[in-house]
Amino acid sequence: MDFKKIAKNVLKLEAKELLDTVDKIDDEMRQAVELIAGIKGKLIITGVGKSGLIGAKIAATMASTGTSSFFIHPTEALHGDLGMIGKDDAVLAISYSGESEELIKILPHIKRFDIPLIAMARDKNSSLGRYGDVFLPIYVSKEACPLGAAPTTSTTLTLAMGDALSVCLMYKKDFKKEDFASFHPGGSLGKRLFVKVKDLMHTKDLPIVNESTTLKDAVVIMSEGMLGNVLIKDKEGKLLAILSDGDLRRAVMRDDFSMDALAIEYATKNPKVIDDENLLASDALSFVEEFKIQLIAILNDKQQVAGVLHIHDLIEAGIK
Repeated sequence: MDFKKIAKNVLKLEAKELLDTVDKIDDEMRQAVELIAGIKGKLIITGVGKSGLIGAKIAATMASTGTSSFFIHPTEALHGDLGMIGKDDAVLAISYSGESEELIKILPHIKRFDIPLIAMARDKNSSLGRYGDVFLPIYVSKEACPLGAAPTTSTTLTLAMGDALSVCLMYKKDFKKEDFASFHPGGSLGKRLFVKVKDLMHTKDLPIVNESTTLKDAVVIMSEGMLGNVLIKDKEGKLLAILSDGDLRRAVMRDDFSMDALAIEYATKNPKVIDDENLLASDALSFVEEFKIQLIAILNDKQQVAGVLHIHDLIEAGIK
């Protein structure tokens, strides 16, 4: 049996049904977006079986993209969870057939409280379609299942319709990547857009010495600081130079090398710094990588050291 061919046919069939639905999208999509964007409460999504599983995923997508939403199972709704639906909410009900018994039973109760209902089904004349204030079609001509029984193409289309609705709402609400980061502070995107330099930088027991410090004493401070660097300041506390372990290795090769010399003689003067602790950590990483440095000083408005950030801190925090 040619499973490669079968797999290709499944993808072609589902792709065709998605494209065929493009021409069926009408003004009711705009109505659905306006309805959801205008509610003061939450979008409640409900459905049974495979439609319920897809509904739960749509609810999760909505919630993560700026539309407060959660999923309720119709059976649980009949046994008390209807109380979770408030007068300021709206409901998105999903049933491919439009006749799912458990779902249809809760619709009169939803309408009794005059709660807006968006119906997602294959037929607008189905029971669900007739209850809906807005109707979004999820009709497919053929399931990918060879028996024509298991929801396959229809669930793919339902999920895609939910994605389309979610994206429309993102545009409606002008939802930006910074907003997404606020909902996903622990994800890679959230870390790139949410974590700032001040969240990661070291501020205590910094390896700082005066400009009159000898190399011998500076090396001791470097070892104690565990950052492989020493920061050198002037009498007013302003940063003058940074002595790195790389600078130290290069110094040893010089003919005039002396441990009794001033550390600043071997240090990197006018080092690269950041003067904004609110800079995104991802931007700081780009800065560090561009100039091929391991440690960067964070300065306050008086050009004094407020903290330091090591490349290892960025990597360990998962900044990419």
